[in-house]
Order: sequence, then structure tokens, then C-alpha cells
Amino acid sequence: MKIANKLGRAIAIATLGVGMSATATADEIVIGFTGPLSGGAALYGENTLSGLRMAAAEINEAGGFEVGGEMHTIDVKALDDRYSPSQAATNAKRLKDEDNAPVIFTPHSGGIFALQDFNEEAGFLIGAYSSVPSITEKGNKLTLRIPPTFDGYVKAFSEYLIDEAGPKMGMGGATHEYAKIWASMVEKEWTEQGGEIVEKNAMDYNKSADFYTGVSRLVASNPDVMFIGGASEPTALVAQQARQLGFEGSFMVMDQAKLDEMADVIGGYELLEGAVGVTPLAEYGTDAADTFMERYEERYDKRAGSEAAYNYLALHGVVEAMERSDSLDPTEIRAHIEDALANMDASKNPYGVSQVDAGGGFMTDLTIGVVEDGKVKRISLD
Repeated sequence: MKIANKLGRAIAIATLGVGMSATATADEIVIGFTGPLSGGAALYGENTLSGLRMAAAEINEAGGFEVGGEMHTIDVKALDDRYSPSQAATNAKRLKDEDNAPVIFTPHSGGIFALQDFNEEAGFLIGAYSSVPSITEKGNKLTLRIPPTFDGYVKAFSEYLIDEAGPKMGMGGATHEYAKIWASMVEKEWTEQGGEIVEKNAMDYNKSADFYTGVSRLVASNPDVMFIGGASEPTALVAQQARQLGFEGSFMVMDQAKLDEMADVIGGYELLEGAVGVTPLAEYGTDAADTFMERYEERYDKRAGSEAAYNYLALHGVVEAMERSDSLDPTEIRAHIEDALANMDASKNPYGVSQVDAGGGFMTDLTIGVVEDGKVKRISLD
């Protein structure tokens, strides 16, 4: 390898943690990210980004990867879109035009749909961290949907809560596009299973920390179950205010919010008793999940969640696909991603994803988490 290339790799490794670079060195590959890094969903955006940065750090610290006979390192370049689909599109165009990013990750459905309007023509692969089913039903050939679709969660959550908590639901989810899609599917599934919607009052989780007025209206309708959900921090505050106003029922928690992160915000699981949501990574109990969490905590000094874990394995899978295809072309990466996931080291794959469906969706086993007696119980739906 030429001296200049060795120097470039050394610089890339030394400066990886910055995550933002004006220009990439000769052998760096820019992997783009556009997501909320400020505002009410900033924690959510940072959590997804941290998984990408951890994977990039491991790849670079191992010396990079080889494509076309040349070694490469990864530079994760992150741009804040404040949860705005139009800003996400602007950011993606910048990442493609200025940095020639072959893959751009985004963790919200509005941004994903905005990018799908032009990514095939522009020539970049979308790393879509969102469980909206239509993301991979639209036929976009350069999209990877990273988490499982939420329609399975909606059905399972509804079945469990109607049986365990009661048929009356008050709907208090967030107002962003993803939450609206979730809410429409929840309302349909809940009523089809014999439940009743007694109140609907969506709230802007991204702009407020005081949900008293909206939550009061929901509590006044005397529901058995309250549907809530946006990013973890504001969702936890909604649950807390519901309890303060006398709500004693159960919560159906949209999958964007994580039960363990909510518990961190409000001081434990006591106020979440009876809540149903996505199983926290810590409750999986597999070697791959446990060792990932140990390495993540060592690097970031905080507990890993599903946002970090899924994006971590996705970037490792993308780089493995680059190596297996011997190409940086997004079409070739997409064509080799399933083979890459199925054969990469288990330590890089905390959820054990090994299959990708025809639309580009990662396939994982579905489980739900239920808060019982101050802890989360994992229920498998196999």
C-alpha cells in the first residue's frame, strides 16, 4: 500500500469518533446518516447513530476492509434533520453529491419516504430504521428495512391487552407521520378484535414536555388501556403524567419508545406496570446480545438498546456485503446483504438476523415485553 494511503487510514482511525468530516481521505468510504439530533427526539437519533459509529470504529480499528484490491475505512457522516422529511431529503442529497455516500441511514419513516422519491435515480442505498410495513412494499430496489414491521406488534399487543386489561382504549400517540401510521393500524386492529376507542387525542411529543391537557382528556374517558408512543423520553413523561392524574390501566407502547429507556427517565418500572411494548435487548439473554451490550457499555458508558444494536449489525452487514460483492455499488451491496448477514461473525449480529425478505426487510423473531412486578417479562410469539 502506498504511504499516502497508510497515512490516510491512520488519520481516519484517529478521528473516527468525530462522526462529521469536511472531506474524506482517499481510502475512506462515507456512510451517511440523517436523523433527529436536536429537539425532543434527539436521544432517539443519537442512539441509532451510536450503533453505526460503534460498528465503524470496530471496522476501522481492525484495519478496514478490502474492495477491489484496496483497503478502505468508514467515516460515518451525520447530519441533523430535526425529524423533518424535507430536511432529510436535503441532507441525503448533500451526502450523495458531496461525499458520494453509497449508503445513507435514516431512523424515521417520513425521512425514508422522502429519500425513496429519488434514491434509485441518485444511486444510494437507504438504511431504513423504521418498522412501517409500506417501506418495503413500495418496490424500491435500493432500500433495506432494518427492524421488523410493526403490524405483528399491533396484533400481538392488542390480543394481549384486550384479554388482560380490558376493551376500552384511549389513544394518545404522537403526531409525526410514523406515529399516525401506527395509530391508524392500532385503531383498526383494536376494534376488529372487539375493543372500543373511547377517546383520541394525539400530541406533539417533539415540541412539548408538558402533556397535562392532552393526558387529562384521555384519563377523563376512563380507558382500560392507553396507547402512547413517540421517542422514549417524551413517551415516559406521558405515562408519568397519566399516573399522576389517576390512570390505573395498562399502556400500549409504540415500538419507537423502549420500556427500559422509559424506566430510566421516570425512575423505574413502577409507573409502567402492565405496559406492553418491544422487548428490551437486555432481556434477550443470548451470547451475541449480551456481549454486544458489554462492548457498547464499555465504549459509551451507557446501556445499549435496540436502536443501537440494529444499526450496528446493519452497518456490519453492509460492509460484509461490500467485501463479498467486491464492490461499492449500492445495487451489488443490496444483492449480497442476505449472504453477508447469514455468514458474518455472530458477535456482530446481536439479533441473529440471517434472512432478508424480497422487499429488503430484515427478518427477525417477534417477541413482546410485558411489565410485571417491576420488571420486563419476554413473551415469544413463535
